[in-house]
Amino acid sequence: MRRQLRPRRFRFALTLNPIHSIVSCVTGRETILEALDRAGYHVTEPRRTIAGLVAGREGRFSADQLVREASRVPRPVGRATVFRSLEIFESLGLVERVHLERGGHAYVACDPERHHHHVVCRRCGRTADVGDVGIAPIASAVEERTGFVVDSHRIEFLGLCPDCRARLAESP
Repeated sequence: MRRQLRPRRFRFALTLNPIHSIVSCVTGRETILEALDRAGYHVTEPRRTIAGLVAGREGRFSADQLVREASRVPRPVGRATVFRSLEIFESLGLVERVHLERGGHAYVACDPERHHHHVVCRRCGRTADVGDVGIAPIASAVEERTGFVVDSHRIEFLGLCPDCRARLAESP
């Protein structure tokens, strides 16, 4: 029986400090497996493999990259299993989907206990996690103006990373 995916409830940070911080968003294999178990998912061998491939990644990765890597392990994991696992991981906040400038998307491994946003380089696709940037007052204003109860949001910042800016400055 396939388990229904349920939306993750969002909790606004109580900190209203507008100063933001760049934070690391690396999730370990055991964290992923524990989250699956707590949510009632079977921790199968293929999911263990996918968790190991996702764990500790620094930066973005595509589903296709994961499919290629999963096909090269001693006990290969199929494409459909990779995509289903990513869907589950995303629903649990273990990975987040980031939208790329040219229309595609990628994933980044994330800490499910900490809500944050990403900044994505338009040129190379490098990502960094951004901590509290003062979104709670904006969400409250949206609730007041619309009557909605905001329980989730997604914000991605786009720009040029320091390396790409330096390369552009060096080129004639």
